[in-house]
Amino acid sequence: MPVKEELKMIKDDWSKSHQNHIRPILNQVKNELKKVETRIKELIATDQGLKQTYQQVTSVKGVGMVVGLSMIILSNEFKTISDPRKMACHCGVAPFPYQSGKSIKGRTKVSHRAHKPIKALLNLAARSSVSSPGELRDYYDRKVADGKNKMLVLNAIRNKIIHRVFACVRDGRKYDKTYTSSLV
Repeated sequence: MPVKEELKMIKDDWSKSHQNHIRPILNQVKNELKKVETRIKELIATDQGLKQTYQQVTSVKGVGMVVGLSMIILSNEFKTISDPRKMACHCGVAPFPYQSGKSIKGRTKVSHRAHKPIKALLNLAARSSVSSPGELRDYYDRKVADGKNKMLVLNAIRNKIIHRVFACVRDGRKYDKTYTSSLV
């Protein structure tokens, strides 16, 4: 039970004594997390290639330190998994038709054999990018207004985030929403 909610639910004298015991432990855990984060940032700063990849990955809207590092680690710095479609399949955000031969047995679904931790992180990234104004928010609003299921649209945004990250790493650039390819 969260510490602040405990005050509302339990008798005051027991709750206050309980909080007096828990608060130093929570502060110690927060301090240790800050130390770990600073150590991770120091390690990233020492490796120039990793630093550049990290900056490219985190330039995509919705992708922060945790999601970016998870994608870098999972794909072995985008060497093991170099295709965004393979990463989308691995993360469980790529839809597959549910069919056998010519018969279609239902609508398309995502695979349940996914790397659940990265899928959860991508879900948080998608929700974060939808909560603030921008092109992903506009996309979300437009698709929901068209009658699409909200979770289906969020899944599409997860897929878009993966594709954007891989495009930035492939081209060796930071994300720019006004970027146009030289091939066009």
